[in-house]
Amino acid sequence: MSDVTQILGAIDDGDPKAAEELLPLVYEELRRLASWRMAREAPGQTLQATALVHEAYLRLIGQEEQQWQNSRHFFSAAAAAMRRILVERARQKARQKYGGDWRRVNLDEINVATESNDETLLFVSDALEKLAAKDPVCAELIKLRFFAGISNHQA
Repeated sequence: MSDVTQILGAIDDGDPKAAEELLPLVYEELRRLASWRMAREAPGQTLQATALVHEAYLRLIGQEEQQWQNSRHFFSAAAAAMRRILVERARQKARQKYGGDWRRVNLDEINVATESNDETLLFVSDALEKLAAKDPVCAELIKLRFFAGISNHQA
């Protein structure tokens, strides 16, 4: 670990090659840390430990104002970066799960009768003929909604 501390000092001093030397030395420890973090997450995570290591490493090395005191400080920051990444992903999933910025729309209030070009009209007509062969009631409902613009309740 003293090599890691020396390389971290070189990174702080602005040595451009030091970051390249750091990854091979810390990769296995970061991978072990990421695996430990991922084992404590809920099942069904799409993020792999390797991807977590890479993203955390990029965040850590990308911090220009960071001064690494020693390897312990670096790994502590790596654990914090991994936690932040997992929290960000959890928040993103929660937003998507609950609709994000979508809003509820009442279908009875939507006017689906629209002006359309001839090509679209022919496509819809062909699709309705195929649907009518399989489900005439459903096809009739779509005709009333699409062409007449009446509500679901009226149809």
